Amino acid sequence: MIYCVEDDASIREIELYTLRSTGFNAEGFADSEAFFEAIDKELPKLIILDVMLPNMDGVEILTALKGDPRTKEIPVIMATAKGSEYDKIQSLDLGADDYLVKPFGMMEMVSRVKAVLRRSEPKESAKIISKDNLTVNLTEHTVHVDGSRVELTLKEFELLRLFLENPGRAFTRDQILSDIWGIDYDGETRTIDVHVRTLRKKLGKASKAIETVRGVGYRLEAYP
Repeated sequence: MIYCVEDDASIREIELYTLRSTGFNAEGFADSEAFFEAIDKELPKLIILDVMLPNMDGVEILTALKGDPRTKEIPVIMATAKGSEYDKIQSLDLGADDYLVKPFGMMEMVSRVKAVLRRSEPKESAKIISKDNLTVNLTEHTVHVDGSRVELTLKEFELLRLFLENPGRAFTRDQILSDIWGIDYDGETRTIDVHVRTLRKKLGKASKAIETVRGVGYRLEAYP
């Protein structure tokens, strides 16, 4: 949900129309009273806030938002009058994430909304699995042995990932084919042996953790 706080009804309506037609949910408010009533019911993902408003102006609203633990992390784009450099600087200093200079184009508004939302998204923390001298970053799709980068193909990486996420579990060749190549893959189980062999070669001394289970398939030795 995006909230637009703008006292000019014609501007507010075209902002809402543009946001809704580009896939956003949006609501508009003519003044601070209606806006804060809405905030109490539902927190938006972003706020477009005009500086020149009746009663409580945009800068005062921004100050109140940034001073409230419930709303201080909500990104805010300020709409300022053309040539009002003071309003821009003041808004940014108070915590605004961006600003639009009136009169602005609607596609510029949408572009800035998307950019601010991208920047405000929480960063995904890297998921890392380590086994002895082997380190695999599942987020970045990187593999290191003793700190040195090892280049794997996609299937080799997925094979290693399968073992690392299931330590101690023995996989049959058919299970590996189904998990890595897909259940409809019309290949032979010796494909697994070839990939395990190349994977072991690339991992070097770290490959000792991948065990052959006679008569079954392969597994990664359980973590201590």
